[in-house]
Amino acid sequence: MSTYLDSRSFLRWGWRQLTSMRTALILLLLLGVAAIPGSLFPQRTQNPMQVRQYFIDNPELAPWLDRLKLFEVFSSPWFSAIYLLLFISLIGCVLPRSIDHAKNIFAKPPLTPKYLDRMEHFTEIKKVDLDLVEAYLRKKHYRIRRDSNSISAEKGYLRESGNLLFHLSLVLILIAVGVGSLFGMRGDSIINVGERFVNTPTSYDSVGFGKYQSESTLKPFSITATKFVATYDPATNAPIDYELTVKVAYPFGGTERSEVIKVNQPLSFGSTNVYLQANGYSPTVIVRDKSGKVVFDGPTTFLPQDGNLTSIGSIKVPDMSPQIGFVSSFLPTADRDEIRGGFSSYPEVLDPRLLFAVWKGDLGLNTGVPQSVYRIDTSEMERIGLKALVLNETYDFGEGSITFTGWKSWVNLQIVDDPGKGFALLGAILAILGLLISLFTRQRRVWIKQGRKTQVAGLAKNGIPGLEEEIAALIKGVSNDK
Repeated sequence: MSTYLDSRSFLRWGWRQLTSMRTALILLLLLGVAAIPGSLFPQRTQNPMQVRQYFIDNPELAPWLDRLKLFEVFSSPWFSAIYLLLFISLIGCVLPRSIDHAKNIFAKPPLTPKYLDRMEHFTEIKKVDLDLVEAYLRKKHYRIRRDSNSISAEKGYLRESGNLLFHLSLVLILIAVGVGSLFGMRGDSIINVGERFVNTPTSYDSVGFGKYQSESTLKPFSITATKFVATYDPATNAPIDYELTVKVAYPFGGTERSEVIKVNQPLSFGSTNVYLQANGYSPTVIVRDKSGKVVFDGPTTFLPQDGNLTSIGSIKVPDMSPQIGFVSSFLPTADRDEIRGGFSSYPEVLDPRLLFAVWKGDLGLNTGVPQSVYRIDTSEMERIGLKALVLNETYDFGEGSITFTGWKSWVNLQIVDDPGKGFALLGAILAILGLLISLFTRQRRVWIKQGRKTQVAGLAKNGIPGLEEEIAALIKGVSNDK
C-alpha cells in the first residue's frame, strides 16, 4: 500500500522544515556565500564605470555574468530569495518559541522525580527542615515548587530568554538592513577646498538610491569646503587627524553656519549623514595654445596611490587642436630612487613636483561612451613630450605650453541616508547581550525529598560545570552533615 502526503500535510511538513533552526543556519550560511560575488565583481550601483571596463576587458565572460546578476548581486532575485527565506525561517522558528517561553516564564519548576538516585550527584543526608532548605534556595534565586515531602527548585531560566533575544535580534537586524536598502541612499562627491556641494543628483560622482527612494527625497542642503587640515606624525608619516571646516546652508538659500567634519564626526541632516571619507591633492595648471591663449586654468583631481599621497591623474584639454592630454603624477614631497623612480616621501606638500607625459590626438570625449576622468585612452594618440615641473615652472611642448601654478586639497564626502541604521545598531547590541546571557547563565535544577533520610540531587541543563559544588554548598548550608 503506497502512502503519500495530501497538500495540507505537505505544506505542514514544508513549513516545519523551513522553520527549523537547522534550515535557518543553512540559509544564514548561504546568505554569506551569496554575498561573496558582491565583493569579487564590481557593482553597478557603486561603480558603473568599473562594470563597463569589465565588459571591455572580458567581452565573452561579462554578458554571462550579467545574466546571472553578478553585477547587481544585492538586488538580484536569487539573493533576495535567500534573504526572504532566512527572514521567514527565523520568524517561524523563534516567534512560537518566544510565545511559549513568555507563557512559561512564571511557571513552577517540574515535579520532583520519583527516583532521585538516577539523577546527577545524588546524595543522602540526615533529615533537615524543608523550610530551612526553601529559605536557602530562595536566597540563591531559585524558583521553588514545594510539595508535602519534597522541593523542586530551578534557576537559570534566563538562558532561554537570552537565546531567544539573540535570535529575535537577528530578525531585527534583517529588518533594518531591508529598510536601509529600500528607503536609503548612498553617494560620493569629491570637492576641492573652496568649492560648494549642493545636494542634487548632478553634484554626485556616484549615487545609488533604494527602491523606494528617489531624487526628490534628497535633503535640501549645501556644503562649502572652506578649510582642510591634515596632521601627520613626522616620525612615521601616519595620519593623526583630519579636520574639514565647512559652511552649511540647510535648506538651500538659508543662513550659512560653520561646522567641522572629522573622520568619526559626521555632519547630520536628520537621518542623512555626511562623512569625511578620503582626501588628496588637485594640482592647478595653466595650459596655453600656440598663440598664447589660455585654454585651461584650474585644478584637476588626482587619486592617491599610497600613504604618502603619491597621486596620479589626467589633465584633458579638448579645446585645443589637436586635442591634448597630460598623463600625470603629483608628488607632494618629491623623492626619487633607481627602483621606484619618482615618489612622494611625505604626505604634506613640502617640495611638490608635477610629472607628466604629453599626448596629442583624439581624447575620445565625443564617442558618447563614459570614461574615467582620471585616465586617458592613448591608443589613438601620439606622445609628444615628457617633463617634471617644479612650482611656477613652464614647459613648452610644441603645440602649446603648460605652467604648474599650485595645488588645492580635495576631500571625498560620502553622503549616506540609512533609516535602518539605528535599528541595526540596536539589534547588534541586543544580540550580543542575548548571546552573553545564553552563554554564561547557569541553568540548574535541584530536588530535595524527605524520607528516612533527606535525598538531594540535581541536573545541569546546559552542561556548565559547578553543579557538584553547588549541591555541596546547599548541604553544608542546611545541615551539619559533612
